[in-house]
Amino acid sequence: MSTAKIRLYVEHPLGQGQTVPLDRDHAHYLFGVMRQGTGDAVLLFNGHDGEWRATVAQASKRSGELLVEDQTRPQQNPPDLWLLFAPIKKARTDFIVEKAAEMGAARIIPVQTDFTNSERIRQDRLQAHAVEAAEQCGGTYVPEVTDLHKLDRLLADWPEERKLMFCDEALAGEREAVHTDERANPWAILIGPEGGFSDAERARLHALPFAHPTALGPRILRADTAAVAAMTVWQQRFGDWT
Repeated sequence: MSTAKIRLYVEHPLGQGQTVPLDRDHAHYLFGVMRQGTGDAVLLFNGHDGEWRATVAQASKRSGELLVEDQTRPQQNPPDLWLLFAPIKKARTDFIVEKAAEMGAARIIPVQTDFTNSERIRQDRLQAHAVEAAEQCGGTYVPEVTDLHKLDRLLADWPEERKLMFCDEALAGEREAVHTDERANPWAILIGPEGGFSDAERARLHALPFAHPTALGPRILRADTAAVAAMTVWQQRFGDWT
């Protein structure tokens, strides 16, 4: 039995004895780039059936077929946690999406705030980064990356049962993180843009009953650093790291 060195996300049901057709991109990657061939093993996941070991049954430059043999890892879903963040420079936005996928966000929502520098994103490209992160870190779940939402509209339609960890840079050094013990509730984390939140946004967020204004230590963090720090704080307090 050959050892599987490659993990692939596929949009196909997985179960023992099933065959999985490969599209042109996957075939090129497996057979052209990674030099795999008939009989070689590959690990597969689709976001809801766990991880499975498969072997290459057919291989060509533009297509192929894998045979699913046995499950290697059960499905492990993350906590019901959303990450909301204002897009920043391209590489740093990519970083936020990748780390959110690795650290256990269930949904990733780019938001447009008063001071957000970017008015559009490439949702398909960011979703691909989330897939790649799950492939590389051994995850069996891929978070949805949504299109850009206006923060004010998102808050207007906010589900009351979902708590919001509002990371307010104005509180740096003044308060401890997350003054609540409501572990059972679904949660979201909100990270602001490079210019911070506007006075109007901050006033509105502080007034919302579901929002929990939070400091991330004594220093103001860059947006990408803040996303990682906030998810670490939340996961250790309420998530599946404890």
